[in-house]
Amino acid sequence: MKKRRVFDIELPDGEETFPAGKVEGQDPEGEADSAAAPRRSPMAAAISENADALRNRRVLEDQIRAENDALAAEHVRMKKLGLIVDLVDLDAVECRKLVRDRKPGDDLELAELVASIRDLGLSNPIRVEAREDGRFELVQGFRRLAAYRQLLEETGDESWRRIPAGILPRGEDLQALYRRMVDENLVRKDISFAEMAMLALNYVRDPGIEENDPDRAVAVLFKSAGYQKRSYVRQFIRVMDRLGDHLRFPQHIPRALGLKLAAQLEERTDLVPQIRTALEDWDNRSVVDELDVLRKAVAFDERVEGQGARAAGQGAKPGRPASRAKTTFQVSTPQGAAKCTAANGRLEIKLARDFSALDRRRLEAALARLLSDLG
Repeated sequence: MKKRRVFDIELPDGEETFPAGKVEGQDPEGEADSAAAPRRSPMAAAISENADALRNRRVLEDQIRAENDALAAEHVRMKKLGLIVDLVDLDAVECRKLVRDRKPGDDLELAELVASIRDLGLSNPIRVEAREDGRFELVQGFRRLAAYRQLLEETGDESWRRIPAGILPRGEDLQALYRRMVDENLVRKDISFAEMAMLALNYVRDPGIEENDPDRAVAVLFKSAGYQKRSYVRQFIRVMDRLGDHLRFPQHIPRALGLKLAAQLEERTDLVPQIRTALEDWDNRSVVDELDVLRKAVAFDERVEGQGARAAGQGAKPGRPASRAKTTFQVSTPQGAAKCTAANGRLEIKLARDFSALDRRRLEAALARLLSDLG
């Protein structure tokens, strides 16, 4: 008979023990004891989770709404500044609301602009004002619009049918729209005093403008220009107001000739009828013809008067030559309009043509004939 072995097990005094795997406050299936924590039904848990989801959704919607409000406010701000750019159909752009300062069909630099846009694209969008009928009124960019229309006509490429345009909102003050147009045009080097004078005259004739004094209109429209330039514009207003309807090429009137015309128009009542009689029924006259009529009417000697006070030795600085007078005009050719500048010791012809491609002997012969005809 085998002897049993007895092992002594010592348990700690006063310490409660629990079955293996059981945690205090839980029943044998692992659920919390009802005495330790209240139990939630599946429906209550689902309601709680749904409430949390709704709260999170509301927070997200508030964030999205705030972002949309900020974007809308920024859109309105940029629209008021005309910084919202879109592609606008050429046929939807009208040029009626503002009287332009550029005479149609007399832009010798348009060919250069067309070539630049064709090669590099349009770097500066035009500005238009939205109309209620879905069309647009041009504010800035008459030459750029003309260049796009020419490109479409010449190439037939539909990509030129729509032009990038900054869209101004409807209702901007008419005076402000004129200022927008004028300020952009002031940076053009070739804009003439006659064109600026005509713009001031047309501005006061606009029924939507309260101002009726062209001299005061100059201060409004050409506020960005210097005092001396505004003074010249006012003098040219006298010329254009009395002779504008009889002149075909007023933009080519040199400053000195225009100032003398303005002065004599105030003194001589016979001057306007004399010039009108000399120009009437002369349909084929050129720029040179028209300027010659004006010069003869006021006995204008460009070699003397074009140099002003310095040519007479008044106020001339030692070592600095007096300013030289020059005449600019255009001549129609089969290749387009040629812009010519004649000055003391210089005759310049500017035409959209590569003269270096011509045979040298042919070019020399043509120039020899020209100089021979000039005498």
